[in-house]
Amino acid sequence: MGSHGIKDKVAIVGMGCTPFREHWDKGADDLLVDAAQEACRSAGVVQADIDAFWLGTAQTGMSGITLAAPLKLRDRPVTRVENFCASGSEALRQAAYAVASGAYDVAMAIGVEKVKDSGYQGLNAFPIPNDGTQRTLTAAAMFSLVAPAYANKYGVEEDKLKEILARIAWKNHFNGARNPLAQFRRELSLETICKAVPVAGCLGVFDCAGVADGAAAAIVVRAEDANRYTDKPLYIKALSFVAGSGSGLIDPDYDYTTFPEVVACAADAYAQAGISDPRHQIAMAEVHDCFTPTELVLMEDLGFSNRGEAWKDVEAGVFDLHGELPVNPDGGLKSFGHPVGASGLRMHFENWLQLRGEAPEERQIVLDPARPFGLVQNLGGYPGEMVCFVSVLGTEPG
Repeated sequence: MGSHGIKDKVAIVGMGCTPFREHWDKGADDLLVDAAQEACRSAGVVQADIDAFWLGTAQTGMSGITLAAPLKLRDRPVTRVENFCASGSEALRQAAYAVASGAYDVAMAIGVEKVKDSGYQGLNAFPIPNDGTQRTLTAAAMFSLVAPAYANKYGVEEDKLKEILARIAWKNHFNGARNPLAQFRRELSLETICKAVPVAGCLGVFDCAGVADGAAAAIVVRAEDANRYTDKPLYIKALSFVAGSGSGLIDPDYDYTTFPEVVACAADAYAQAGISDPRHQIAMAEVHDCFTPTELVLMEDLGFSNRGEAWKDVEAGVFDLHGELPVNPDGGLKSFGHPVGASGLRMHFENWLQLRGEAPEERQIVLDPARPFGLVQNLGGYPGEMVCFVSVLGTEPG
């Protein structure tokens, strides 16, 4: 890939995140104000100090006015961006590159989605004319295809794989139960998860991410200015984004056991950050667990597990809160909820807390100097037609 990266040129100096849940008493404007104000307090700035804004949202607004109106911004550029479920991460990527270029000193990336008032159980995607080769299945149905494909390719018994997927859900509900901002804050037994109402294929209701309202925000500055705002900045080591061609849907060789866009995106991010052994260099990862089979495959695509062995690592507890490499210590999409435009920034918010040692004690990961990095992996789309974002963060420059 042609990305040279902006390693250690930009730092996150403030973040904010609302609770993700059914906000019947708040609109998108309220959520944006709450997240923006918390991020400003975190960085010790006022709104007037911010030179430019990037807003990530899928369907909650159609221009920069979506943010400018509730924040009462005047004479400020506000760019609204959309990239499926990676819209919030896309906002951060663009804000960070704008600061790295020297165009602005201080920028805010903010994401929001107000879903629960729509009457739908997710986004009401409008039909776009196509050539007739695109999918006609729901998201749950598309990702459900991953489970039998994985089981068949790697010789995992159907009942065993169901247990593994249930364990992923169990882990993320365990973590979410310890997170006051999460949508679902109750631990679930493996038995309950396995007996859940079927949704699509082998997936039950607890294999699927929550649908929620929420917002999250980040403030970025040039790295050399970071300590003017906080004594514990997060330095951006890598930002990578890959848009797939959608060819997987018509490619007879695509087998649904990997997401090629994630593989390419992770390789690019690791090259930018100088990571050669992600399993042993990364302290924690926030990944896009829209469905439990997604998280399973991501462990291999991100290089955390060898091909065909992620199910063994899940069973061994490698990715548990106090395991070798904690994955989704905040509960992930599964438990935290998934307001599309905000999820990517929510993932960065968890890195912000954990790497700075500021997560609640009961879910704070063990910080190890030998593992100096945090990772965010955020995707949008479906198997065979996907966009992917990967960032790497660290507490020290160099």
